[in-house]
Amino acid sequence: MTVQTLSPRAQRTYRALVDAGLELLAERPIDALAIDEIVARAGVAKGSFFNHFADKPAFGRAIGAEIRAELEERIGAANAGVGDPFARLAGGMRTGLAFALDEPRKTAIMIRNAGNSTLRDQPLNQGVATDMNAAVATGRLRAEARASGVRFWLGLCQVLMANAVERRIDRTEGAVRLKEMLVLALTGLGLPPPDAATYASENASILQLGR
Repeated sequence: MTVQTLSPRAQRTYRALVDAGLELLAERPIDALAIDEIVARAGVAKGSFFNHFADKPAFGRAIGAEIRAELEERIGAANAGVGDPFARLAGGMRTGLAFALDEPRKTAIMIRNAGNSTLRDQPLNQGVATDMNAAVATGRLRAEARASGVRFWLGLCQVLMANAVERRIDRTEGAVRLKEMLVLALTGLGLPPPDAATYASENASILQLGR
């Protein structure tokens, strides 16, 4: 059963629980929270929690997935109309870093409650998988990218976002790190350095301008 198929009352309860989780998980990891604390913050009965979530880890994963879906929506908007798979991959990394700079609390929660976030067949990773397949199909990448490119790319994006939150960098520093990371990431996949540098410079400039 999805949230959309719940009754209006059940949807309100679910939303109250998730909103409470977003507040509490910004302060502490899921293991440090008690279910009693979650339902008290949400203002719902304890039994309501188990109507929607099997346990605390499932609760944490659901919240992490919701934030991830918000990020994926932003990436989709940023890449709308972009056909070049390398530009789409670079745009995704740029948008992920921008999200981390704009939403550090949500980013921290998402990373702590990732839940299979690097699996190629994870629904929220389909955009990256599609772009990576298209990039491989150009024949410009090393053979290893076919099997491990998605994991490689997602890992770098996650590390970049986590570092931005931990170091509390601004957009100026973020643009520097994004440029360096994209050069390393794209050349690591097999793209020639001059091409990687072009994509990196373009995306660093966009991030710097706050777009």
